[in-house]
Amino acid sequence: MKVTQEQLPDSQVGLQIEIPAEVSKQTYEKVLNKLIKSVRIPGFRPGKVPRQVFLQRFGTAQIKAAALEELVQTAVEQAIKDEKIEALGNYQLTSEFDELIEQYTPGEVLTFQASVDVPPRVTLDQYTGLEVKAEEVKYEDSKVDEVLEQYRLNLATLVPIEDRAAQMGDVAVVDFEGKIEQEDGSFEPFEGGSAEDFQVELKEGGFIEGFVEGIVGMSLDETKELSLTFPADYPQEDLAGKAAQFTVTVKELKEKELPDLDDDFAEEVSEFETLAELRTSLEERYQQEAQDKTESNQYEALLGALLKHLDAEIPETLIRREATHLVQQAAVQLSRQGLDISKMLTPEIVENMRERSRPEAIDRLRRTLALGEVAKQESISVEEAALETRMKEMLDEVRNPEEVDRDRLREVVNEELLQEKILKWLAENNTVELVPEGSLADTDDEQADSEATATAAAETEVEAAAAAEEE
Repeated sequence: MKVTQEQLPDSQVGLQIEIPAEVSKQTYEKVLNKLIKSVRIPGFRPGKVPRQVFLQRFGTAQIKAAALEELVQTAVEQAIKDEKIEALGNYQLTSEFDELIEQYTPGEVLTFQASVDVPPRVTLDQYTGLEVKAEEVKYEDSKVDEVLEQYRLNLATLVPIEDRAAQMGDVAVVDFEGKIEQEDGSFEPFEGGSAEDFQVELKEGGFIEGFVEGIVGMSLDETKELSLTFPADYPQEDLAGKAAQFTVTVKELKEKELPDLDDDFAEEVSEFETLAELRTSLEERYQQEAQDKTESNQYEALLGALLKHLDAEIPETLIRREATHLVQQAAVQLSRQGLDISKMLTPEIVENMRERSRPEAIDRLRRTLALGEVAKQESISVEEAALETRMKEMLDEVRNPEEVDRDRLREVVNEELLQEKILKWLAENNTVELVPEGSLADTDDEQADSEATATAAAETEVEAAAAAEEE
């Protein structure tokens, strides 16, 4: 068998394969005899159908097609093995199959073309000497005070108020009736616009603008008319942008009584016995959080710069695999929201989700390839001891460690540790200028929007399927 290779775009190798005449005849005869033995024709015992009768009954085209399928499959597999080609996924027949059937004559040489995906061809022309900017996230002392105050609010008790009017921060129990403006200027009640003994916390953002503010200043048993307007972007379209009137009666008023910020409080909300210990723990946590976010910003900036110097041909096989992985992740997220995705994810929807995930899949693959090339050039690898330690830490946190696939866990942990080492190496061998938090926000927002595309698209597809299912 003669094989000629050709390098094709998108990390493919083209193969022109010439099958010897003897092999083309042997395969045809083998397939023909197999079919004769399996077919049943009235008047003949199984396996005893005369060759000529069989050919007249089924025609030579069908036999040649079956023989060709076996010839091509066997020849490509042998060519990949003999030529030591690192093939990814299945081969693609680039010759027209119908034309091959016409050309194929058992006992004569057969030539056809196919292609196979191979590992990406990667060129990284620079990975040192990079100069980037990254936002520095600084620890703020006020963060701890805010968290402690939220803990106090969570433990607050409600105490009835009788001697003053409602104010922000109170909790009111009200009856209200809402009416929406009609085309003729009249106001009519609308569905969901009325309630009795409705408890509302008087804080901004809980209702349409003006509702909570209108209750502030009211006293017990007072009734008040509020003239409001629903926002133009209100989710309920039949109410969006329309004028409304609410009749509100305050039936109860309560204020929040917060616990003292002392050692007893600390012991109730945490595992610590003193407030000082709790405060120290929170300070350390948020200091580490700020440090981690700064480090993450540095790595993202370096990766962004690195990708500008990457030239990579990525085969379709890898792109499709990564897109499928993203779809699976999105499906898991949606199932956790209570959606029965097994009924909704039809083959058509899955394919649409996969297609929409392609940009993110390509971006993720480019990142992996860029980091991999740095590791290759600098001989960066993970030590066995570090790998075993991280695996043990992860298994210690699992309820049933005996059910964990150790080989898969080792693969995942190795990838994680290797990425950490590469990113640290990049940070040490390039220049990162730290800038104030928020100064690069526009760029970061654009990247976050891009990364969210696949999940958002998946949710859209599944929600559409859910709506169709309900209808």
